[in-house]
Amino acid sequence: MDDFESIRLLQTRPSVRRYLPKRIPTSQILKLIEVATTAPSAHNRQPWRFRLVPSEQEKNKLAMSMGARLRSDRMADGDAPETVAADVSRSYDRITGAPAVVIVCTSLVHMDNYPDAVRTDAERLMAIMGTAMAVQNFLVAAHAVGLGAYWMRAPLFCPELVSIVLKLPPDWEPLALLTVGYPANGGTPKKRRPLSEVVRLE
Repeated sequence: MDDFESIRLLQTRPSVRRYLPKRIPTSQILKLIEVATTAPSAHNRQPWRFRLVPSEQEKNKLAMSMGARLRSDRMADGDAPETVAADVSRSYDRITGAPAVVIVCTSLVHMDNYPDAVRTDAERLMAIMGTAMAVQNFLVAAHAVGLGAYWMRAPLFCPELVSIVLKLPPDWEPLALLTVGYPANGGTPKKRRPLSEVVRLE
């Protein structure tokens, strides 16, 4: 693969939410995770953690639990019941309709410890940044081998629930949920702000 091909993969990676009903071998998901772990991280502490959700029963339980929390939160906000129901149904379908689901977590167990809140918060943020970079590697690698993937940040709104349902280790903090599969469509077209809006030259 030449340099231009690498750039093309980065520029053409879509967010795919719908998949063909075709199983993905666990070995292929593990290979994507292996690529994900080549991301840079603060102090090279590699804070990323990944939990596969292989069974349909476990996937359904996770989707139902997260949907119930979403419904509760949205109803408490005073949103229209029909809008909430559609949002919950969409979330459930995205999780259960994916051939593969991976929960992405971060761990502070190997990060530095400080006596003050400022540096403690900075250390946690560095761990989250490293984990997010690993996710980017995963998404691009999936695209490179003909798979589609979607990055759901829903676990951020219910980390304790996700931890309980999946029996995660105490130091694993859920940050995201990745759905993976063979694309059923071309995914969502990207819309990006022009460089003039995001870059300053002086």
